[in-house]
Amino acid sequence: MTDTSIDRLGAEQLRARIAAELDRTRARTALLTEVVDDADLMRQHSPLMSPLVWDLAHVGNQEELWLVRDVGGRPPVRQDIDDLYDAFKQPRKDRPSLPLLPPAEARAYVSTVRNKVYDLLDGVRFTHGRLVAEGFAFGMIVQHEQQHDETMLATHQLRAGPAVLHAPPPPEPRAPVGGEVLIPAGPFTMGTDTDPWALDNERPAHPVELPAYVIDAAPVTNGQYQRFIDAGGYDDPRWWSSAGWAHRMAAGLSAPLHWRRDGDGWAYRRFGRWAPVRDDEPVVHVCWYEAQAYASWAGKRLPTEAEWEKAARWDPATGRSRRYPWGDDDPVAAHANLGQRHLWPAPVGAYPDGASPLGVHQLIGDVWEWTSTNFRGHPGFTAFPYREYSEVFFGDDYRVLRGGSFGTDRVACRGTFRNWDLPIRRQIFSGFRCARDARPEESRP
Repeated sequence: MTDTSIDRLGAEQLRARIAAELDRTRARTALLTEVVDDADLMRQHSPLMSPLVWDLAHVGNQEELWLVRDVGGRPPVRQDIDDLYDAFKQPRKDRPSLPLLPPAEARAYVSTVRNKVYDLLDGVRFTHGRLVAEGFAFGMIVQHEQQHDETMLATHQLRAGPAVLHAPPPPEPRAPVGGEVLIPAGPFTMGTDTDPWALDNERPAHPVELPAYVIDAAPVTNGQYQRFIDAGGYDDPRWWSSAGWAHRMAAGLSAPLHWRRDGDGWAYRRFGRWAPVRDDEPVVHVCWYEAQAYASWAGKRLPTEAEWEKAARWDPATGRSRRYPWGDDDPVAAHANLGQRHLWPAPVGAYPDGASPLGVHQLIGDVWEWTSTNFRGHPGFTAFPYREYSEVFFGDDYRVLRGGSFGTDRVACRGTFRNWDLPIRRQIFSGFRCARDARPEESRP
């Protein structure tokens, strides 16, 4: 069942779908917070990340603010902790020193909030205002919790100690994938007006005209990236922007995060386990500056956000924009590496069923893909339901990432979904693919 069919569902069916998403999401949150002891939950594993117990109580606090108090009009559960779990008032580096709810109390709090949400869900009328229309507020909260689950997964990747998370490896390649794909010149529709759980920065739908361009058929792989390293890419300022070179020098960058030399090759630490770097997997844990330098070395560039979205959504047979590369249906296991089913990117060619009509692969899942675009609103953007979700981040500081990663849940990933981060960040599950302008002989009919 697709999200776009929500408007055809009866209220009871919509309630059942919301309850199922709430349950499924909370099970993931429980997994991420129950595999370690209380001391580990309270510890800050990196100054870039919150203690896991902060994320746990924060998702409950957001659920209380938006669903219990706002949608439900119910009395507060714990108004005294609102400031503790306000992400704008409490920088991540300072959160360990706050009087946070200890694990047992945090679990009890989120459970109490969830029980009140189930109670109000039974009686909510989805026609009473934009916030609840088609279950939007509930979808927003589900997506918020899943986003924090991915953040907690990134914290697990940064923590020291024995492995505690387990998952089967991703599938092996099923089709040979390589080279580049020409995307013809012309218009396409970017963004959405119809996806009921799409967030404000994905809206509104609007036409974008693009010249012909060429984009990689797959994300840049570890093997390709190693050639950049072996060619001295980290030591040659020609490939780096001035800001990128300054950061490379200051941070001492010499390889993706979590890599180390292993004899003549490289090893990569994944959630407490070291393994040889596999050449055909998409490279992950690189910052925007590293991606930009590789693209320059390769004689290419990073795609713009619009180029990425046209490659992911445009159907040349109909001229319309799909929800996903494969169509409008929600992702299933054959389409993409999503939802923490696996704990690292799948090798290139593992998901031929998820390719776009023009043959661009693995645009959804595996690794967030850096684009060259600064984060801004689409033309006609309106903040909803609060400015702090998107608008306060607009400007030149943040770069847009698209497509989701192996840690992104299906409910929080669409062909229109937009992520953003600072160009120095690489603790996130970030990779990239390259693009270039089409040559005249390539763009002729």
